[in-house]
Amino acid sequence: MRIISGKNKGKKLYAPDGVSVRPTTDKIKEAIFNMIGYIDEESIVLDLFAGSGSVGIEFLARGAKECIFVDYSRKSLSYVKKNLELCNFISNSKIIQSNYEKAIIDLNNKKKQFDFIFADPPYDLNCSYNIVEKVLKYNILKPDGLLIIEGDKTEKEIEYKDNIIKYKEKLYGRTRISIVKYLED
Repeated sequence: MRIISGKNKGKKLYAPDGVSVRPTTDKIKEAIFNMIGYIDEESIVLDLFAGSGSVGIEFLARGAKECIFVDYSRKSLSYVKKNLELCNFISNSKIIQSNYEKAIIDLNNKKKQFDFIFADPPYDLNCSYNIVEKVLKYNILKPDGLLIIEGDKTEKEIEYKDNIIKYKEKLYGRTRISIVKYLED
């Protein structure tokens, strides 16, 4: 696992061991960033189910202003911190230990909104649709912002309605990448 592009390009990142962790592969990470394109230097990013933090760190490497990393696992967050220190991104970051639903509510209470939200939940949670619902209900995605969800291809597809549209979607083996764009009313 490494940084694909930008600052610290090629730098290898630390990742937790074990079957309970499924880091986003370099191939999928590269595909995601090819799908979303340019990262504005004022971009604010949320990395839900951060794991090792590799996707949020990739956003920072490509010029994002700030990234908030959320994970329930203390062990995973220790790897996020280690990787942020390795890449000198601590000052652009915040680490939160929480489950995703509580984190979304807390971020809403703090009036935080994001240009990009990346969520890579454990496949067995089957919570992609719930993530979309919570993100929209609690208004943490900026208008024209992108919600990127990495999920299992067997999980029920996200229903697109009202002010969200399917921006892009691709399958990579067992993995489905869904990119949802939020449109202002």
